[in-house]
Amino acid sequence: MVEAEGRRFPFDTPEVLQPEVLETFPYEYAGRDIVVTIETDEFTAVCPFSGLPDFGSLVVRYVPTDVCVELKSFKYYLHGFRNVGIYQEHAVNRILDDLVACCRPRWMEVELDYRIRGGIHTVVTAEHGTRPGG
Repeated sequence: MVEAEGRRFPFDTPEVLQPEVLETFPYEYAGRDIVVTIETDEFTAVCPFSGLPDFGSLVVRYVPTDVCVELKSFKYYLHGFRNVGIYQEHAVNRILDDLVACCRPRWMEVELDYRIRGGIHTVVTAEHGTRPGG
């Protein structure tokens, strides 16, 4: 239970997240660089300051080494954020860290674009490895 602005809002801390639900499948063309893009506009978490829900679009781009992220498991993983109080800047880094640990990509970028609230628009991007062609 976290108190925000005089009210008590029940939400979880990031410790409840379960990256072990992430699964992979073999990338049969190891050595051939491709960029995999995964997008959803249904990402949601809870603001740890106000206790209000945040909604955003999430884009993951990566170059696989020998495995790819299995999408149904990724959806289950993202669902775990639904009641977690986490700042956007921390969420993007947590997602990147968990995905890198899961699939060891050559390069990965995670972008989290929260819906405008209070007239402020924020996009946060985190990156791992060497960008293709860069």
